[in-house]
Amino acid sequence: MSDALELLVELLDIEPIEVNIFRGSNPNEERQRIFGGQVAAQALMAAGRTVEAGRPHSLHAYFLRPGDPNVPVLYEVDRIRDGRSFTTRRVVAIQHGRAIFHLSASFHVDEPGLNFQIPMPEVPDPETLPTMRERLEPFKDKVGDWYDRPHPIDQRHIGALPWMHRAVQEPRQQLWLRADGTLPDDPLLHTCIATYASDMYLFDTMLAPHDVGWDDPDFMGASLDHCMWFHRPFRADEWLLYDMDSPTSSGARGLARGFMFTQEGTLAVSMAQEGLMRLVERPAGS
Repeated sequence: MSDALELLVELLDIEPIEVNIFRGSNPNEERQRIFGGQVAAQALMAAGRTVEAGRPHSLHAYFLRPGDPNVPVLYEVDRIRDGRSFTTRRVVAIQHGRAIFHLSASFHVDEPGLNFQIPMPEVPDPETLPTMRERLEPFKDKVGDWYDRPHPIDQRHIGALPWMHRAVQEPRQQLWLRADGTLPDDPLLHTCIATYASDMYLFDTMLAPHDVGWDDPDFMGASLDHCMWFHRPFRADEWLLYDMDSPTSSGARGLARGFMFTQEGTLAVSMAQEGLMRLVERPAGS
């Protein structure tokens, strides 16, 4: 397990401080806000640690306020329902006395049923694609310390890197990803790692068909909500194809969808995210 992945596993090992209350730490990085995938993954871990039977099959979350990376996050779990087949939990993430994130998660015991899935797109094998570090080497002066910093998720992009090319593109992204090392055999941990990784590129897919970027002074962007459905067992330390598209943007909001397939072609996870895409009008002469 790489040092970066070990740090991520430690971040997800949230601290129980009272019944149904957990405390999550933040990485020692210079960020303006906490990465949304981290909060979602920690919240799902908090919910899962109060469940006796079943695995996560869905989550629905709202990003309410930017997270402060300089203070811990408290996660309060509400045990909504414990049924024979389904268990429901609600989690509120709190900083400075205010809710910054809200998650509802449902857990389901394994049972047989009808089975169908869409086919996985035909794409190059991950081992034939360059690593993220190799892709960024020509731009290392531009991306700064992000180039030298170790990352917990091994990412192999198919096509252009979304945030390195400002030209208008098709609203579609594909990349292979996996945890950078071997994880323990804990299905909840693997689900939380996938939740963490799922928030990496959905918003970039929304931006692809527009001539605007994160660094534009007249643009304001933020994730609004995030939904995931976990269909079949998978390991987050084995290759997953992350296939994304954005069907629409309007009214200062955009929508992106994503699917994660195992390397064998099994559809493991589906997700959707809506994001704020606001153009800010600035006073004349500013």
